[in-house]
Amino acid sequence: MDIDSVRAEIREKIWRLLEETGEAMPPKPIRGRIPNFRGAEIAAKELSSLEEWKKAEVVKINPDSPQRPVRVQALKEGKLLIMPTPRIKRGFLLINPSLIPKSYYSFASTIRGAFKFGKLLPTLRDIEKEIPKIDLVVEGSVAVDRNCNRLGKGEGYGDIEWGILSLLGKVDKKTPIATTVSEIQIVKDIPKKSHDLPLNIIVTPKRIIRCNRCDKPFGIIPESLKKEKINEIPLLDELIRLGYFKVR
Repeated sequence: MDIDSVRAEIREKIWRLLEETGEAMPPKPIRGRIPNFRGAEIAAKELSSLEEWKKAEVVKINPDSPQRPVRVQALKEGKLLIMPTPRIKRGFLLINPSLIPKSYYSFASTIRGAFKFGKLLPTLRDIEKEIPKIDLVVEGSVAVDRNCNRLGKGEGYGDIEWGILSLLGKVDKKTPIATTVSEIQIVKDIPKKSHDLPLNIIVTPKRIIRCNRCDKPFGIIPESLKKEKINEIPLLDELIRLGYFKVR
């Protein structure tokens, strides 16, 4: 069985187990998503107790449901929140809690609320100008292993987001990357690909797993991109036009 098939099989197994055990939480169905899980709020609190979180002033967090409690926590603590737009089609959003009434923090943590209260950054120039160096990245995951390898839902958006931000100097190999997951989402081994973004911290409602991973990719790996991805993400087309990378 090839690597892609093994990875697809792991995703299917996790989605099935979360549903069968009752650990899956709305939105449903969870297949094809970064799955929400029972205890996501507890995992968010555990993450917020870590030194990497406490030191972070600027955090980039994925827009999926299981990490919404993390986004709310970031706003409550006055952190500058960077959030990619869905499928990166419109770039990134910058959400500054000092510009939002506290009673709206929960709404601002949603995609709709982030568009209302955040500042849209659709171009490379916007990102360069508006986003400071990011202190902590939080990714959503379908599955992780104990070596801090990660599987997303299979579209590669997290890897592309990292690639864009690394090219612009907003993240680097020292930037810690965390995820919050259910215990069910931890598997024995995930076969790795060259563009995969490894984790430094895995947080579940029950424990914290740390890995000293510095093997983070830099920039965009053209071989990992399908033509339709370039067509649907204007930032990638802009990077190509400016000579950051080439596609055959």
